[in-house]
Amino acid sequence: MRILKPTMWLLLLVVMTACPGSKDDGPEEGDMGDPGSVSLVFPENNSECTEGDTVNDQQSAITFQWQTSENADSYEVNVKNLENGDAQVTESLSNEATLTLNSNTPYEWYVTTSSEDSETAPKSATWKFYNAGEGVVNYAPFPAEALYPSRGGTISVNTSVALEWKGDDVDNDIVEFEVFFGTEANPTVSIGSTTENAITANVISGQTYYWQVKTEDAIGNTSISEIFNFKVE
Repeated sequence: MRILKPTMWLLLLVVMTACPGSKDDGPEEGDMGDPGSVSLVFPENNSECTEGDTVNDQQSAITFQWQTSENADSYEVNVKNLENGDAQVTESLSNEATLTLNSNTPYEWYVTTSSEDSETAPKSATWKFYNAGEGVVNYAPFPAEALYPSRGGTISVNTSVALEWKGDDVDNDIVEFEVFFGTEANPTVSIGSTTENAITANVISGQTYYWQVKTEDAIGNTSISEIFNFKVE
């Protein structure tokens, strides 16, 4: 019988264990190309935007700007009118996009990032601003945002819940909030006014509740939030 020398055994072992398609050859599909979320730049959060180009007496063109993402192929700019809920969506291949908006109107905006090498589309923070109008010296507050209970959420409580919200104003002169609450989809019953960002409401198990916040500033300007809802277990 022929006996293989040690060097030949070693060579055979290397050939048998080699694996050209192993994970060590490079990153798995999906590990590269995630674009990541971007940081917004302009219009600034909770600001009065006065730098738009006038289109007519009621509109101006605003150029939105954000920081670029290293792996991004495109961006999607989402802008929402906070008075009527109308939304505009536009795609951009750079880090800016110009949209025509109503003057003297509150808006919110955010940007999602896309890459051909990734299935994810990360979303930036959401910022709010007022598109300035000629002759306006004081702006109405931004519509309040629900903090707790979260919109459409389900909570477990006994007899009451502390409704919490966030209110912002360009002029920083909010004087009070009035809260409308009930089991009707369009709540009309006021449960009180407060200078705080919370108020207590009585609830019972098994019910779905709807609530809305009216914000008023020092010279009488008001805004009304969207209608929020939650269910009590």
